[in-house]
Amino acid sequence: MTLKPKNLYGIVAVSEMVTWTGLIIAMIIRYGFGEYGSWFFFAGISHGTVFLAYCTVALIVGHNQRWSFGRLLLAFASAIPPYLTVPFDRSLHKRGLLEGDWRTSASDDPRDQRFPDPLFRWFIARPALLLLTIVAVVVVLTAVALALGPPREW
Repeated sequence: MTLKPKNLYGIVAVSEMVTWTGLIIAMIIRYGFGEYGSWFFFAGISHGTVFLAYCTVALIVGHNQRWSFGRLLLAFASAIPPYLTVPFDRSLHKRGLLEGDWRTSASDDPRDQRFPDPLFRWFIARPALLLLTIVAVVVVLTAVALALGPPREW
């Protein structure tokens, strides 16, 4: 993979922030001015898709960097309030929790022998397949979310 974990994580963190901006602007126009355009759907689907991509990348990078379960939950939670993913990314940088390359080969660490590490390394060594898998997961989750509809309709 040519992108290091810190770069990939940074890209999706900024993307999440950008789509939050679009969604907030769309909500102000819709609920503040009563304008109902297709752009609202576009802003919502863009944000939802990038949110799912952010969570997927956080899971992959977090596993690669051996984050604790609590830190992984913080990464997920940082995508819920607007604009928190970038400060969270910066705090990870300051702590050195994004340093290093992808773990494509086993080390002496005993965790490298346990599931899912061998499968993880197999995917990381095949970035095109990993990217297709991430896209497929995000598409399926987006389709499920669209089928469920807005939470107020549950």
